[in-house]
Amino acid sequence: MSVLSKSETSDLLESIKARWPADTVPKLKTFKAYEIDEGKRLLVSDEITCVQVKDQPLIPFLGVKPEVLAHFPSVKVDMGAVKFVCNGAKVLRPGIVEFGNFKKGDIVTVLDQTHGKWLAVGIALEDSESAKMMQKGYVIDNLHYVSDKIWQAYKEI
Repeated sequence: MSVLSKSETSDLLESIKARWPADTVPKLKTFKAYEIDEGKRLLVSDEITCVQVKDQPLIPFLGVKPEVLAHFPSVKVDMGAVKFVCNGAKVLRPGIVEFGNFKKGDIVTVLDQTHGKWLAVGIALEDSESAKMMQKGYVIDNLHYVSDKIWQAYKEI
């Protein structure tokens, strides 16, 4: 674990503000960074927890503050897709039963159809409008999901 400098924290906050919905980014002094894997780290503060995966935008952590997750566009997947999503698979068009509104490159959350529980967070590979027209193909690149290494590491912090 390392505490990030004020300038590094400031840079990270700027990148979060650029990609996250308005009103989801609180003021904070610093992040604690936990290296999870090569190119993956968990950034924890009292106000928000987020995940950094290589050169991807910072994404919200699934395990805390569902009110933050609720601000992001989402898709709901059928129960047949749940085990695949929770094993890190990209979200495929046939498994999606409900679409929020998003553009290619947006951060999108994935919920299950039956219980409405958050399963994953990823980056949209298509606009929601064009994805609705697709019969098959990848719609969301799954970057963080329930029970992944990041999730497990958070439990131990």
